[in-house]
Amino acid sequence: MDTKWLEDFLSLAETRSFSRSAELRHVTQPAFSRRIQSLEAWLGTDLIDRTSYPTRLTPAGEIFYEQAMEMIGQINNARALLRGNRPAAQTTVDFAVPHTLSLTYMPKWMSLLEADFGKINTRLLALNVHDAVMTLVEGGCDLLLCYHHPRQPVQLDPARYDMLVMGTEVLRPYARCDRAGVPDFVLPGTAHAPLPFLSYTANAYLGRMVELILADAQASLHLQKCYETDMAEGLKMMALEGRGIVFLPESSVGREVKQKQLARADGNQPDWQVTMEIRLYREQPTAQRPGKPLVGRLWDYLLKRDALRQQPLRKKRAARIPVR
Repeated sequence: MDTKWLEDFLSLAETRSFSRSAELRHVTQPAFSRRIQSLEAWLGTDLIDRTSYPTRLTPAGEIFYEQAMEMIGQINNARALLRGNRPAAQTTVDFAVPHTLSLTYMPKWMSLLEADFGKINTRLLALNVHDAVMTLVEGGCDLLLCYHHPRQPVQLDPARYDMLVMGTEVLRPYARCDRAGVPDFVLPGTAHAPLPFLSYTANAYLGRMVELILADAQASLHLQKCYETDMAEGLKMMALEGRGIVFLPESSVGREVKQKQLARADGNQPDWQVTMEIRLYREQPTAQRPGKPLVGRLWDYLLKRDALRQQPLRKKRAARIPVR
């Protein structure tokens, strides 16, 4: 039994809506429904009355609700106790980071950070975007680094969580190329000869971003899915083998493009790409949960650095305002 199933069930018991709970839990509704069904199968009884609207709990579900609340509370208390007693816990910054950013953005950022701020002991949890967000919400990390787009937002309450924009990332199509840099495949393809498509799984954040690109494309794209995984690095390796066209973050293919192993497969058309923000989140310190002093100092440093970075932008905006 996965503890996420308990959290899903508690959310559904509170919202009485599969779609709303799926949104709050950062998963698709079909995936959320499957997790509720998995919990019911594990328990051997129905928890949700699916014959009524709005959704309500069965008598067994009402009984299990209190038990689930108690179990989650005990698990969280035990985790907090053990993490607090972990050697060097107060001098280590725990990051939750999606897999792609853990391989592309995080190593370079840490090197730049330590060159100015100083050496930091870090603990990195490489997860999918949903699990990374939930790790922060559940108190399992100090900082969350993740992608964000207005049409696929990370829904964290700004009254509870602080946020900094660390940079941007462009997602666009790539394919294997020859020594002259000419790609094997170029969008848009044709109906008679669709391009082999290396796809993310439906629950992957980058997969949802690709869906936005395809939905917004002015010209019809002719793609035939031939491979699917939730790992960008796995898709990149398949593209390097010449197996198809793939949408990848620009930072993940810098070396391959420079060495003429991969090339843009969009004909340099800006319509077939999307720009995402790279955001850093933390839970706001409170009297009850003050957080680690090291994390507080690091956040203050990042705030000051962000303010300095914003100054030239503000001056440019001010220069554009006509004097009356």
